[in-house]
Amino acid sequence: MTARGDRTVRGDSRNGAAPRLGTVRHPLFARFYARLAPVLDVRAGIGAHRAELLTGLSGRVVEVGAGSGLNFPLYPAGVREVVAVEPEPRLRRAAVDAARKAAVPISVVPGLAEALPAADGEFDAAVVSLVLCSVRDPDRALAELRRVLRPGGELRFYEHVRAAGPAGAALQRALDRTVWPRLFGGCHTGRDTVAAIGAAGFVSVSHRRLRVPEGGVPTPVSAHVLGSARRP
Repeated sequence: MTARGDRTVRGDSRNGAAPRLGTVRHPLFARFYARLAPVLDVRAGIGAHRAELLTGLSGRVVEVGAGSGLNFPLYPAGVREVVAVEPEPRLRRAAVDAARKAAVPISVVPGLAEALPAADGEFDAAVVSLVLCSVRDPDRALAELRRVLRPGGELRFYEHVRAAGPAGAALQRALDRTVWPRLFGGCHTGRDTVAAIGAAGFVSVSHRRLRVPEGGVPTPVSAHVLGSARRP
């Protein structure tokens, strides 16, 4: 199925700010991610978590932070359309190529998580996977996700999060204040994403914690959650 174009969408202009193109440029990280992510999907088991994340979806879906389109082959046949939002140009180009090979219709568009190019209540479901760690304002991004979902619409999330133990959480805080976001495209290792989803007004929040990879020495981003929530 062919993607329906890569159209330009302007960002938010509230509070007197000038409109911004829906673009965030991380060319070095994007090149690194595009090469490494498929390897981690296999070796760290992330691909299986992606498949579980998307199981049973149907209707119109918005995927925020689609990256290079690794989720695209995994969307089930019940999905009528996916609008995939990706602000990084290199990754967006890769996502357009991946969309052409997908079994469901996928439109790849530029846009920011904090100002989604969509109308209120437009989608039956929303998907975020390994993206809320890197958005500039996760609370505003979650507010946007809630806005574009219809009442009763479902949010599916798969994210790395704050470590459960104090030592791991302390290391994450130190990394997030210093080198990690600079090296990894704005990524933060230790956000409490599940709590943020509840605070954004989503209900029926359920999740399970994962360790990625399952064995070996843990990394600052080994604590993952996979779950769902609904707009009231």
